[in-house]
Amino acid sequence: MSTTERTDATLREIPGDAGLPVIGYTLQFATGRMTADRRRYDKYGPVSWMKAFGKTWVSAQGPDACGEVLRNRDHAFDSGPGWSFFIGPFFRRGLMLLDGGEHHRHRRIMQEAFTSQRLAGYLDPLNETVAAGLANWPSSGRLDFYPAIKQLTLDVATRTFMGVRADAEADRVNGAFVDCVRAATAAVRLPVPGLRWNKGLVGRRTLERYLRPQLVAKRDGDGTDLFSALCHARGEDGEAFSDDDVVNHMIFLLMAAHDTSTITLTSMAYYLAKHPEWQDRCREESLALGTDTVPYDRLDELVSLDLVMKEAMRLVVPVPGVARRTSKDTELCGFRVPANTMISAHLWSVHHLEEYWPDPERFDPGRFAEDRREDKSHRYAFMPFGNGVHKCIGMYFGGMEIKAAMHQILQRYRLSVPTAYTMPVDWTSLPRPRDGLPLTLYRL
Repeated sequence: MSTTERTDATLREIPGDAGLPVIGYTLQFATGRMTADRRRYDKYGPVSWMKAFGKTWVSAQGPDACGEVLRNRDHAFDSGPGWSFFIGPFFRRGLMLLDGGEHHRHRRIMQEAFTSQRLAGYLDPLNETVAAGLANWPSSGRLDFYPAIKQLTLDVATRTFMGVRADAEADRVNGAFVDCVRAATAAVRLPVPGLRWNKGLVGRRTLERYLRPQLVAKRDGDGTDLFSALCHARGEDGEAFSDDDVVNHMIFLLMAAHDTSTITLTSMAYYLAKHPEWQDRCREESLALGTDTVPYDRLDELVSLDLVMKEAMRLVVPVPGVARRTSKDTELCGFRVPANTMISAHLWSVHHLEEYWPDPERFDPGRFAEDRREDKSHRYAFMPFGNGVHKCIGMYFGGMEIKAAMHQILQRYRLSVPTAYTMPVDWTSLPRPRDGLPLTLYRL
């Protein structure tokens, strides 16, 4: 049989359906409804097939299926070809889009930018940038939290990653990142002016023009920012990144750092406003440090804030879905999956199954406390940073940024929302509140 015939024949062994004629489940993918929905899991189980974007996909849901895909013991689930379908033109050759030996080499070099010593060095400018940004927030009253914190995390990324303070170009750069991310789930994947895919292509060019002129100065200088670290990083054999490598990795890391941190801080702010008892508990721990900004060696003292961060990432996972493509015939939870099959691993489902998380929709940071550890109910029950060789390289930077920022916010403000309010989440590409999350701030 040809590859196509063999693929169709094999996929018939997996439960599923094609969806609507011609378009299949494309609209559900494009709007994010496919990612944050467990009805498919209830109907077909952890592995099923569907049609979307003109292709046949295998959907992996729950910790067993998602864990197999991400751990990739058979070296069959490739990240690059999977993600390239969605974000290749916009984040080409970012770390997440590399596989095998090339990925290993690039990750080994890049790890030099995320050592404990480097992280500690990033924290001072990070704290200064957060303080400067919060000084522009209202002393009290309404604040649309999502756009405000998104601007703040972009300022942090600009200062910490590039060594420069936010300037008049910040809004343009921010818009370029947003356009690149949202282009990933465009239904029309052609460069038509005004549509999402073309906006992503324009955004990519904007980011390259912003970064490339700075390469010579970064290579010649001795800066402590991440941009400089990538320019000077060396592997064990002395291998360095080319100029194209540095630009590609910077674009990807800037997106990953400020988007995922924005999502987590937004979710935390919402749940802390809804649950003032946890807000008070976190604030008390921050005040107990006796310092406006948290030092690197005292981050672990923010125990309650760490629990809230993990629960917020469980409920609103920053990257709710992961794409892969099989490089060879393989198996997934006992089902045969042929080579060149697109895989969609739904991490949202991993965090919302009552088999592993009792009352999964309830905000309960105590799940992660040492006396409960519901995240240990399954080895793949909690994967907000992914798993396997492609596990987020910036996870410790992200945790540091999130806790450092919320530490300052809680010492300045009490956060409140109406009792009946529920944050409406738009799951397109990456989750964000449709209404910007309107909070009421009370200055302390």
